[in-house]
Amino acid sequence: MADSHDAQLDVAAQIRTDIIKGKLEPGAKLREVALAERYEVSRIPIREALRTLEADGLVESRKFSGSVVAPSPAEDAEDLFEIRIVLESATAKRAARRAAELSAGGDHDAKWSEIRAEINEILEAGDAVIAEERFEDLAMLNMRFHFAVAELSGSLSFISLLRQISGKIEWLYSLNLMRRGPQAWPEHREIIAAIDAGQVDRAAEAMARHVRRSRDSYFATMSERP
Repeated sequence: MADSHDAQLDVAAQIRTDIIKGKLEPGAKLREVALAERYEVSRIPIREALRTLEADGLVESRKFSGSVVAPSPAEDAEDLFEIRIVLESATAKRAARRAAELSAGGDHDAKWSEIRAEINEILEAGDAVIAEERFEDLAMLNMRFHFAVAELSGSLSFISLLRQISGKIEWLYSLNLMRRGPQAWPEHREIIAAIDAGQVDRAAEAMARHVRRSRDSYFATMSERP
């Protein structure tokens, strides 16, 4: 068993995946002892992982029943999409403005270059996942892309706000994965192209349109379910 920071991050990722994929259902009790056995770690990384997932909105801590899986984000889907349209169009706009400033000044920003290279890797990984029809891996890659755009913006406030709803965003995305995932992925390249070009309004609109399409696709899928 490992009690390192890496172990905590790893088990948080595993619990997160099991919640999003429905292996741990909404309302399910998350007992530390049982989870430690399930994921083969001690209770310390489990405890820290649950705190992380609570911050992400995937876990709730209740006074008399301890930690439980949070309710499905489907109940708040409309509000979450509206928040995303405003927040993420602002991040794309800010990122494009930074790109324009860096280009105009001829400056080299090592952090920017690092994040931008990571985005290329994320986009290529998504292309490979779609080609191999491993669509279940798109939810995590999608969230990584949107976080990376927020990091390009350089705004700690935007990054913090996105982190607060990231778990629910990924959860909603997974509920409409087969329909929206392959359609949505190429739209990411349009967003990043506008950012690279420093086209502030185009970047903001491309991101807003991307989220609106995800919203419309999600509700269309939900309306078709029995």
